[in-house]
Amino acid sequence: MFPEFKVVRRQRPVTIAVESTSTSRPAANAAIEAACDGPVSLTFSSGGDVLTGSYDGRRVSLEVTTGSLRTSHASRRHGRAGGGVDRFALTLTGTMLTALTRADGSWVARARVDLSEVGIEPRDESWLAGLTAGHEGAVQDVRTGAFGQLGLRDIRAVTYADGSPFLDADGSVLLTATSAGPGFFPTAHTSVWALDPVTYDLAHRGALYFRRDGLIYGDHATHLVREGDEWLVATSTWAGFKAPDKTDPSKPWSPVGVTIARSREDLTRGEHVLDATPLALPTDGVGVWDPHLVRRDGEWLVGYVSARKYFDFHPMLASGPSLDALSLRAARTDRTATEGTTLVPLGGTVVVGASDGRDNPRRVRARYPIFDLDLNEVAELRSAYVTNLPWPTLIPLGEGWLHVAFDGTPHGGRLTGYGTHGEVVLSRSTEG
Repeated sequence: MFPEFKVVRRQRPVTIAVESTSTSRPAANAAIEAACDGPVSLTFSSGGDVLTGSYDGRRVSLEVTTGSLRTSHASRRHGRAGGGVDRFALTLTGTMLTALTRADGSWVARARVDLSEVGIEPRDESWLAGLTAGHEGAVQDVRTGAFGQLGLRDIRAVTYADGSPFLDADGSVLLTATSAGPGFFPTAHTSVWALDPVTYDLAHRGALYFRRDGLIYGDHATHLVREGDEWLVATSTWAGFKAPDKTDPSKPWSPVGVTIARSREDLTRGEHVLDATPLALPTDGVGVWDPHLVRRDGEWLVGYVSARKYFDFHPMLASGPSLDALSLRAARTDRTATEGTTLVPLGGTVVVGASDGRDNPRRVRARYPIFDLDLNEVAELRSAYVTNLPWPTLIPLGEGWLHVAFDGTPHGGRLTGYGTHGEVVLSRSTEG
């Protein structure tokens, strides 16, 4: 069904501060970094809230002041930076404030604090409107703007509604990705990229944020779709996801869902805040994510993941005459760790790709199954299955195919924990 693929490029575009001429931020996604030669402090401020990261030449710490409350935060295990530091950074990603140092070309998180635990809500638009950045000490080459990424994952091609790729005017392949933040899923956001199909170089184009429940979120695992003269944006609400509080039964899992947004602005460039509303998808469990949309023969097909519980999940397919009238078409319930559900137009029909993770039953581990529209497996994609859960993002290029995947390699040190992956892995078909 598909030819065999060979890896042609691996890359990881790590960026802390994406410089901006504007001092305001549309979302809680901000960074300031500087070259340093001696003690330095970097600060975010809004109203009476002051968020400071300090490096004294040996150790890194954070100080948060809100009203009359002042708290200090340092890591005994990870706070010592030692020598060789050439840059220092302070980032705000969701509710997480993080201080990082760079040495030998690698960034390492040295201190962090969840601002929600000290009574600050940085995702509020009024708080963001007053956000400023500052610095003190022996600094040079100061960069201020949006936070970029420690890695890229959940990569999808930007498409037309029929599933064909939406290419830039110069022939570049446009992609959305989850830009990994310095921590778990709520520190990430959706970014837009251009991929040169010849050199395989990636260029950052912009970012998408989502207004829902009165706050601005960096939701991700997104599909950007061109339908007529507007954009549809289907995304997963991972930015609001929280694990349960084991000491407080009244604080269970915060479920993940799928939202839809629409816009006539050029979402392939610049930063945008979109009004998101829930997309009702049939589920047999506690959450849904990884939406992928195709319109075919007058109806919508939506591939996604359904979780029986966190984390036990499998691919689903819904269909309907409109996105607000979807019903379940098929479910593949023999999987327990399969995601990245992707609809691929092929030879006059549509097939469904997915990623069988290593936590599945033994017979369906570490592979890319290809299903028909009833989710019967009909083939297997022969392409490198790297670590974590790489997706089967398949893009037709000329007579061949490009497979854009990602792995689970972290970046940023041990303090950040899970969520800083991954490296982009590009493969080309070995025959036409």
